[in-house]
Amino acid sequence: MGALSTMLKHPDDIYPLLKLKIASRQIKKQIPAEPHWAFCYTMLQKVSRSFALVIQQLGTELRNAVCLFYLVLRALDTVEDDTSIATDVKVPILLAFHRHIYDPEWHFACGTNNYKVLMDEFHHVSTAFLELGKGYQEAIEDITKRMGAGMAKFIMKEVETIDDYDEYCHYVAGLVGLGLSKLFHAAGKEDLASDSLSNSMGLFLQKTNIIRDYLEDINEIPKSRMFWPRQIWSKYVNKLEDLKYEENSEKAVQCLNDMVTNALIHMEDCLKYMAALRDPAIFKFCAIPQIMAIGTLALCYNNIEVFRGVVKMRRGLTAEVIDRTKSMDDVYGAFFDFSSILNSKVDKNDPNATKSLSRVEAVQKLCRDSGALSKRKSYIANREQSYNSTLIVALFIILAIIYAYFSASPRI
Repeated sequence: MGALSTMLKHPDDIYPLLKLKIASRQIKKQIPAEPHWAFCYTMLQKVSRSFALVIQQLGTELRNAVCLFYLVLRALDTVEDDTSIATDVKVPILLAFHRHIYDPEWHFACGTNNYKVLMDEFHHVSTAFLELGKGYQEAIEDITKRMGAGMAKFIMKEVETIDDYDEYCHYVAGLVGLGLSKLFHAAGKEDLASDSLSNSMGLFLQKTNIIRDYLEDINEIPKSRMFWPRQIWSKYVNKLEDLKYEENSEKAVQCLNDMVTNALIHMEDCLKYMAALRDPAIFKFCAIPQIMAIGTLALCYNNIEVFRGVVKMRRGLTAEVIDRTKSMDDVYGAFFDFSSILNSKVDKNDPNATKSLSRVEAVQKLCRDSGALSKRKSYIANREQSYNSTLIVALFIILAIIYAYFSASPRI
């Protein structure tokens, strides 16, 4: 009933949701036959359904390389995230991980649920990795080595300053941006992007995740994971965990807005990076997560629910983003729309209001100057039109029948 109510409020979501559902089922039908590749693509769907969808934009050779790149770094991240592993055990594994990916016999028991399966059966990932072209292998090895070293450094070091925060995010996400740029170049699809722009692509996504996941990270058992920099949160509370307590709600929201404002500094670099992409499949692969990030930041800004539970974009809006993102005009339009939502939420009394508005207005100007805003359908413009509920329900039923028909169709 809740899903139907949401669809009645957002009828434009229905068609994209149906397409997304069909696409999800098609992915499962396209799992490769070889056991090691079957494991990799099945595991990718389990650890990140959204990434498994977005990666389908890519051609087979590049898709395989990016799939392996993601799983190798996800495994590395699983080691870093497991707070039950003693430091004297964890650090050597992080530092040597780039060598383990060449060893089809290596595995390490850690993590939980699907991540535990990934680590227990990591030999499948290594076997697939060894089938990649040398250029892909070298790019993945280089980024894995640098990321492992960075993670090891921050096992021993707290995120104190904003510079520390940027450095940590560089190691765990900026390097992903650099690595993807290398893979795109190795595939002969794109010019090699600058490290600075590639880094910003990763930092924008990582900072969004760190903001959104505050409560999950602070409540981690047996030990909290704390990535918000002391230089920011210490202006509002004595301890980072104090932000989750109701009596600190006002200060918590101010701190949250400070964190979001810090993330917004990367938006212009992200737009420059995407504007330079030539390959349509790579463009869509890169653009969808960036739009999701600005949409998530707009949702999180000035929102006390970040400290109470899970805050994320509704699934229908995610489906719309995936369906509608085809060109740079679409990206400019989405960034403008979500920036406008964020702009409307800025409280002039907030300590960072001036800085927040300045960064939002700068990206809005960039979007306006692109000339793209009149060429697309807005994510927020006039959704007040009246819809007949009976017609919407009827349309939903028809679409459900169509979906059931295609789902039941035999494979050819």
